[in-house]
Amino acid sequence: MALNRALRLRKSSDFQRARQQGRMLTSRLLILVWAPNNLTTLRVGFVVSKRISKRAVERNYIKRLLGEAVRPVLADLPTGWDIILSAKHQASGVDLSTLKEDITTLLRRARLLDQVPGASS
Repeated sequence: MALNRALRLRKSSDFQRARQQGRMLTSRLLILVWAPNNLTTLRVGFVVSKRISKRAVERNYIKRLLGEAVRPVLADLPTGWDIILSAKHQASGVDLSTLKEDITTLLRRARLLDQVPGASS
């Protein structure tokens, strides 16, 4: 099941704005970019370039995997942010649990998961 349309970042201008004004972190599998969006909602976008795979079927599969990997932490993320997850070449052969771990690590390093009140770990 795909992410709710209201939670997705869809416009090219929104992707460009987030990349220009936002901050960036990288890991072995992913690149995380986040920027405030002046809205009351959280929006997430996924990027899988043709460098990863020339086949659209494979790129879309990776995007669906990223969506499923983000879904468990969506409720814990603060609102008012645009988040972009870009896949690196190493992400093409990775399973869902590895992607979940990598996304959680990146979000914690970006202090997006730590901004939730009452979250004490």
